[in-house]
Amino acid sequence: MAMQVTVKLPRPHKKQLQFIRCRAKRVVVKAGRRGGKTVGVAIFAVEKFLEGRRVLYAAPTQEQIDRFWSVVTNVLKEAIANGVYYKNETRHIIELLGTEQRIRAKTAWDADSLRGDYADVLILDEWQLMNEDAWGVVGAPMLLDNDGIAVFVFTPPSFRTAGTSKAKDKKHANKLFKRAQADKKGRWRAFHFTSHDNPHISRNALSELSEDMSALTIRQEIMAEDIEEIPGALWTHAILDKYRVSKVPNLVRICVAVDPKTEETANSEAGIIVVGLGDDKHGYVLDDASVNGSPEKWASQVVSAFHRWECNFIVAEVNQGGDMVITTIGTVQKNLPIRKVHSRRGKYIRAEPVAVLYEKGKIHHVGDFPLLEEQLCSWVPGDKSPDRLDALVHGLTELMVSGRSGWSRGASG
Repeated sequence: MAMQVTVKLPRPHKKQLQFIRCRAKRVVVKAGRRGGKTVGVAIFAVEKFLEGRRVLYAAPTQEQIDRFWSVVTNVLKEAIANGVYYKNETRHIIELLGTEQRIRAKTAWDADSLRGDYADVLILDEWQLMNEDAWGVVGAPMLLDNDGIAVFVFTPPSFRTAGTSKAKDKKHANKLFKRAQADKKGRWRAFHFTSHDNPHISRNALSELSEDMSALTIRQEIMAEDIEEIPGALWTHAILDKYRVSKVPNLVRICVAVDPKTEETANSEAGIIVVGLGDDKHGYVLDDASVNGSPEKWASQVVSAFHRWECNFIVAEVNQGGDMVITTIGTVQKNLPIRKVHSRRGKYIRAEPVAVLYEKGKIHHVGDFPLLEEQLCSWVPGDKSPDRLDALVHGLTELMVSGRSGWSRGASG
């Protein structure tokens, strides 16, 4: 006689229950931070496992895996303790030995890291951070034999997360959500809920979570809004994408620009951007070498970028640090050609001519620079301008606006 064990699932909140009970083969869930999406898919995974399914849960980091795994193992702990199911903690597997019934959790960023397994229920959590080939190249074929179920869970990407994404198209999760919304055949379903929809989260905790976020980030990460462009921003993703290139012409001048980190901006980074001027008189953004760290660290990064890109000069903002910036770079290497910038004019006045050059198609990003581009497209004149944006404006101003693009090696001051 089979042993009877208790499996008591957490009670899902209303929004979780909607996608847990959904019968579509492809489910896309867009939710705010702490909205309960991972707990929701853990409940869904256990239910499918108890139906005899083979479930594979994948997320980019171990921290995300741990949250899912904690819920699953807690729900099934009595059955595991009584030997009904076998658990391998190292590989994050729970299974009924001798059968295909199994739950596995693994870290996966892309197609290669998702390989080596199969399932008939595939859950991709933090989908916005994964490379889209994880689904197109490995995930979708994995489900072909049994017309399996796929669940995609994500929070809209923001400045806080853009730098960790492995996606080629940073908007791929939102595009998949729209595809699910548009489906009329019932194969795809889309669900959306905010952090506020989770009745189990402390209102104080939610308030604290929001304190360090900008209004834009709150809309993206708490309200789970898909924001394409920001009203009033000087740059748009559409413009950056339209004029993006993969190759550059002959470059007649190259500089590395630094917006230094000072004690007044202890929580920020030093913006370090490399830009070039082509023989076609267009500007090219070549590298984002921005770094968070000590003055010695950012100065070393500036000098490294200077030599790596064979720059003609360095552009350094000296408003806050004065000649400290020059001195700090000099501790790494003396007598480098440095052009000092005093941003006495308002940030908008300085940034606008550069933004106009972008609109005219005269500045090109060579590849993708997600953190820089998020700053450009999120900044509205009147707000404090961020580090990468400032460095970019300083560099391109020297090359294309100030009339000093001919400034050459050996000059200083």
